[in-house]
Amino acid sequence: MRGELGAGTNRLNVYTVRKATKGLASFIEKLGEEAKKRGVVVAYDSRHKSPEFAMEVAATLGARGITTYVFESLRPTPVLSFAVRHLHTVSGIVLTASHNPPEYNGYKVYGEDGGQLPPKEADELISYVNAVEDELTVEVADVEQLKADGLLHIIGQEVDDAYAAELNNVIINKEMVQKVGKDLKIVFTPLHGTSNISVRRGLKEVGFTDVTVVKEQELPDPNFSTVKSPNPEEHAAFEYAIRDGEKVGADVLIATDPDADRLGVAVRNHNGEFQVLTGNQTGALMLDYLLSQKKENGTLPENGVVLKTIVTSEIGRTIAKAYGLDTVDTLTGFKFIGEKIRQYEESGQYEFQFGYEESYGYLIRPFCRDKDAVQSVLFACEVAAYYKSQGKTLYDGLLEVFEKYGFFREDLVSLTLKGKDGAEKIQEMMATFRENPPKEVAGLTVVAVEDYKASIVTSLQDGHKEEIHLPKSNVLKYQLEDGSWFCLRPSGTEPKIKFYFGVKDSSLQNSEQKLLTIKEDIMNRL
Repeated sequence: MRGELGAGTNRLNVYTVRKATKGLASFIEKLGEEAKKRGVVVAYDSRHKSPEFAMEVAATLGARGITTYVFESLRPTPVLSFAVRHLHTVSGIVLTASHNPPEYNGYKVYGEDGGQLPPKEADELISYVNAVEDELTVEVADVEQLKADGLLHIIGQEVDDAYAAELNNVIINKEMVQKVGKDLKIVFTPLHGTSNISVRRGLKEVGFTDVTVVKEQELPDPNFSTVKSPNPEEHAAFEYAIRDGEKVGADVLIATDPDADRLGVAVRNHNGEFQVLTGNQTGALMLDYLLSQKKENGTLPENGVVLKTIVTSEIGRTIAKAYGLDTVDTLTGFKFIGEKIRQYEESGQYEFQFGYEESYGYLIRPFCRDKDAVQSVLFACEVAAYYKSQGKTLYDGLLEVFEKYGFFREDLVSLTLKGKDGAEKIQEMMATFRENPPKEVAGLTVVAVEDYKASIVTSLQDGHKEEIHLPKSNVLKYQLEDGSWFCLRPSGTEPKIKFYFGVKDSSLQNSEQKLLTIKEDIMNRL
């Protein structure tokens, strides 16, 4: 759950946190005494009230005899995911609202595999939460007494060290990084969030020592005072990093969002300006480097798989195919990627190689089961170091990837429509596109419609229908004759509808033009 801080049942406060936690306690109790002993690990970010809420969670679980492990201070979300696996707890909670504005906080629950709860388990948990009749009377235990009784453990260094050891294994070509890493000029900003210590330690331990940290954004600040939005997807979040990058002649600029599960990368383009890469571009650079290195050193498995969401660029599938790997799509949200990793581990059908989504989330090694900006920082810097060792920039590398696989280009348009009228308008848009799909867009024939609510792909050429084997979701995706596509998806958490677009052409200029034409055609229909 995520919402504004304040009094009331539709806000985040002590009582709504207790209610959610009592629901989780009931969920755990049905699993038996062993599950209660294994307990829950709790982490929190730099937001207002996060540390207090963490202790409320411990006090509520402790009152039901459930063991809790709470981090001594703020930690990145991926460290929480790792800690669930490392400590073998039955669940995990992170108190965060990611990159929402300062007045927000949130409560995110993880399963025993370290992944966010998939829909079925999440629905079951919600039913337990809704069964709590009065949040004002939820029983809580005394925190000091819980410590004395061994039901509350304060954790930190040991988990940090274990996570740092795993980070060292993210680097593929350690010899190259040792040689070139010290010369790579990095500017890093944690955007007032949780990643400062983990990222700097990780970079230093693998051999990246020339790191300039943006001073004004280095320390945790619940008000995110220097940015309008602490979101590395937005160019404005890089303002201070660009200033420092110009000053020190940086090769690469790195930004993580407040809970350190999203990574933004900026590189100098051929006009000499720092350009913020899209999530699709960063993902393509990482994936191509990862698979080429694994192929070179003989560690690329035949049954390797790349996981991406349905709104993420098709360049990922093209790269994977070039290395003989399959790509599997999931619904939007990294919890679905985490769920697939678990399923493939259990079945042995595939060996996970890389997972990513266009919204700046990546996972290289699955020692945690959520998107991990900390390991992604290290890996992005390795990719930058590799190109530097070839006398090239990361931007040169991106152009090489495009030359090799095609000039893919994507964009996202987000419309905010508030209130009852807004919600109706969003429903109306979805109904119009669902019932009367466009036959042609920007002069290109629409060849297929993927309706994820009906779980059906329909060919508009011969009417042939195929089933989509994914959970039902109110998403529509349209395939055009040349491989371009667009997609409509109402947000599940905000009064927004999102329009995603993807194209491919023979040059950067052509793909930019095609993208613009398709985008204009669709937006003019609204």
